[in-house]
Amino acid sequence: MLINVDFALFHWINELANHLAFLNGTMRFLAQYAPYLFGVALLVYWFTFKTPHRMMVLEAVITVCIGFIISWGLGHLFYRDRPFVGHTVIQLIHHDPNASFPSNHALGAFALAAILWLHHQKYRVLWMVLAVLIAISRVWTGVHYPSDILAGALIGAGCAVGVHKFIRSRKLPGIFMQAAIIFYEQWEQKLGLKPVAQTKTKMDKPTSSVQIKSRR
Repeated sequence: MLINVDFALFHWINELANHLAFLNGTMRFLAQYAPYLFGVALLVYWFTFKTPHRMMVLEAVITVCIGFIISWGLGHLFYRDRPFVGHTVIQLIHHDPNASFPSNHALGAFALAAILWLHHQKYRVLWMVLAVLIAISRVWTGVHYPSDILAGALIGAGCAVGVHKFIRSRKLPGIFMQAAIIFYEQWEQKLGLKPVAQTKTKMDKPTSSVQIKSRR
């Protein structure tokens, strides 16, 4: 029953590529290239040279890594073909016929959007909207079922909340993350990548215990 509903919903969204063909170019961009915008955002936050931003970026990287490990495991345990493998679909982008469940694009997008939301970053609503659009575009372009997207989104957002709470509730994770930033910044200073005027990271108040919020 659920499989039938899943395919019916997939078919309805995928058929929009015929009825609203003028949006197909946008959907191709969202499905293939829009996820990189999250990567660009993390790089921008990292090179603000602000410790709270760098803590947030590390948290985002940890979250995505954990999410992809979970996704890899689920993909092997509950292998599912892509929609275009067993059905006639409107496929707008090329994709290898590998595991469809869960969607790594949805996972990554919602994980990073959730991290930005949890850190109260400016434009966090727009990042969440972008994650939703990326998720829809993967069905629109014929490479994922809606349930793949839902699972990926839940895993990504769940990992973000879990990692965020874990880091905030314990001292050691924050200490280790700050130590990693200090080690990196030492090399950054030697290579001349960081302005001398920037304040050095301090270890006396771990982020996890004082719950430093990322500056907007």
